[in-house]
Amino acid sequence: MDIKYWIGLSSKEEIEPSFILSLYEYFGDIERVFNCSEKDLEGINIEINKKKFNTFLSLRDKINLDKTREEVEKRGINVLTFDDERYPKMLKEIHNPPMILYYKGDLFSCNLERTVAFVGSRRASTNGKDSVRRIINDFNNTDICIISGLAEGIDASSHRAALDNNLKTIGVIASGFDFQYPSSNKDLYEKIPKGCGAIVTEYYPTVEPLRFHFPQRNRIVTGLSFGTVVGEAALKSGALISANLTLEQGRELMCIPGSINNKNTEGIYKLLKNGATMVTSGEDVLNALNWEIVPSPIDRLCNGVTPTVVELFYNTT
Repeated sequence: MDIKYWIGLSSKEEIEPSFILSLYEYFGDIERVFNCSEKDLEGINIEINKKKFNTFLSLRDKINLDKTREEVEKRGINVLTFDDERYPKMLKEIHNPPMILYYKGDLFSCNLERTVAFVGSRRASTNGKDSVRRIINDFNNTDICIISGLAEGIDASSHRAALDNNLKTIGVIASGFDFQYPSSNKDLYEKIPKGCGAIVTEYYPTVEPLRFHFPQRNRIVTGLSFGTVVGEAALKSGALISANLTLEQGRELMCIPGSINNKNTEGIYKLLKNGATMVTSGEDVLNALNWEIVPSPIDRLCNGVTPTVVELFYNTT
């Protein structure tokens, strides 16, 4: 089956997703990508770095396809590949989309047409975390899905606010599932997959949460989302990286204002001065995304409660 080739290639982190996808777009078949030779690339119309290709061949020959697939299956991890028709269309549109998504929970219970990312400082102030919660509280019992990066600070507050308000949430992590980082969010790693959304990563289960993985992770957080709300952000921060990715991806960038005496709001005011939308309520977010709420009962179970919720539809008027 095709899935074993995607898994096998993802097990070698040195093989970049963009490289695999360029080959996939040429051959149109992941099995042919895995088994291709240098001769197969003669006359190819895409730019292939020969050094990268030789590295690919060397690493490819060390992959045990059956073993890597078995390692994923025995951990109870679900797999979604780039060629799957269920692959999120918003994510497929970005530059350098992940070639594979590993996930736990029910990803498709989330409404991927109503996704909003919340990002911000790991060392967020109490006011910053309260502001995020206040905005997410306004979405109570709707089918909006909150996406964040399962880090400390704004991320954790966003996920917890989603759970408290019967919202689905997706946590995008910067490692494989053998790691739960940070350990302070252990409760979220346990709760989210149990009926409240999904935890997602592009990394093979044994990959560690290394520093450079976090900026890479951010492109998935914003890429899955129609818009991104920045809670708090210093002038040099991962949140500003996410903000720039949001703009590059052509999505709506929103910011929550905060105290001018807080170093973690300096980045916020820079973004606002450059044209980001200021939001202080859930209604502001809906207006920015041109969504409206229309009553419609849905049966959905999250946190052991089956609420009556309302769906969100694009406002086409």
